[in-house]
Amino acid sequence: MKVVFLTPSGVLLALGVLAPLAAVFFVRRRAGRVRDVLGLTEPRLRGLVAAILAVLAAGTFLGLAAAQPVIERTTTLETRTDAEAFVVLDVSRSMLARRSSRSQTRIERAKAAARTLRSALPDVRFGLASLTDRTLPHLFPSIDHDVFDATLSRSLGIEQPPPRSSLATNATSLDALATIRAQRYFAPKSRKRLLIVLTDGESQPVSAARLASVLRRPPVTDVVLVHFWHPDERVYSGDAPEPQYRPDPSSSLVLDGLARAVSGDVYAESEIGAATAKARELIGSGPSVVRGERSGQIPLAPYLAAAALAPLALLLWRRDR
Repeated sequence: MKVVFLTPSGVLLALGVLAPLAAVFFVRRRAGRVRDVLGLTEPRLRGLVAAILAVLAAGTFLGLAAAQPVIERTTTLETRTDAEAFVVLDVSRSMLARRSSRSQTRIERAKAAARTLRSALPDVRFGLASLTDRTLPHLFPSIDHDVFDATLSRSLGIEQPPPRSSLATNATSLDALATIRAQRYFAPKSRKRLLIVLTDGESQPVSAARLASVLRRPPVTDVVLVHFWHPDERVYSGDAPEPQYRPDPSSSLVLDGLARAVSGDVYAESEIGAATAKARELIGSGPSVVRGERSGQIPLAPYLAAAALAPLALLLWRRDR
């Protein structure tokens, strides 16, 4: 971390205080001659010294501000070579449910949680997949945070892609998570694999034993489930709830059973902090490589310009007393 001046010549602005100081000198000398003629006593120097110091301080701060100092920080960026994570987002229509027509939908809350989880593991490659009655990869594990965020914002939406059958009353099938292992979403060299599933849990019947046999096969795929659901939520068309949808109260039991089968953990959306901590614990530590550096700047000029006002304000305050 170091301080750099973007326009060093700007510090010459501080010389501008010489003009008012010279004016004070000549005015004071003239006033001294007038006092001698009138027989007046010399005023105390304390007020004059305070005024001079205030002007000097203000000029110094303004000169430094004009030089545009910034604090430069350089951070080394590393990438884990042994670990990858996949965020799987439920995009079935039930993820449009919310408490009121103006509340955030389940999918909006799930996307916010995905960003939180991704930020918590900055050195791990993250992928993104959607879930309905099948899983579809939208981003294979990448270390680029901006690509992750752009994919999450632009590519993942309700029923994009739609489920195979438009007649199914419940389009989500958690059994489709087996595809992630079967179709090799993770790179073969990744020994630590983390699957983070963001869903309302309103799924078709789940073959938990089958999923366990797939996901627990070495190298093991650890699973964290986050449940976005509330019994008062509805799917709204405009301001009116759709009568066809009712929250499925068995969703918690479905996720609990799945978590037990795959030796995973399930969290409510209010427990995203605990889910994040669990994700960090499961990924742990491992070998990494340096992929570059990231530089950041903190400008100091606005603070210095604001500081220049303090001595001037003090000078005006003393003058009014």
